[in-house]
Amino acid sequence: MENWSDEIKGKVTVCDREGKIIYINKLANEKYINEGDDLLGKNLLDCHPEPSRTKVASMLESPTINSYTVEKGGIKMMIHQTPLYTNGVFSGVIEISFEIPGEMPHFKRD
Repeated sequence: MENWSDEIKGKVTVCDREGKIIYINKLANEKYINEGDDLLGKNLLDCHPEPSRTKVASMLESPTINSYTVEKGGIKMMIHQTPLYTNGVFSGVIEISFEIPGEMPHFKRD
């Protein structure tokens, strides 16, 4: 179970409270290395343009969840950023992104 995030079809990045990237899964790492950048150890804030940079900085100050979709080159992505807790103490942010279909079912379950 140790490398579970390397087996999913999504990108996983984890940063500490200062924004330093402390973990990046295989798919995310391959994407950024192909663009000429090894992100492990770099600051997550430097990887985001405005207004995303300000949002991430705010999340590092006050833990909140941020989820949204984006489309680039005809590919839709779900982005989910959530606080990371270690032994109940806020310790950073996890960002998970994955491709979503253009049309997808929505189920309401009450």
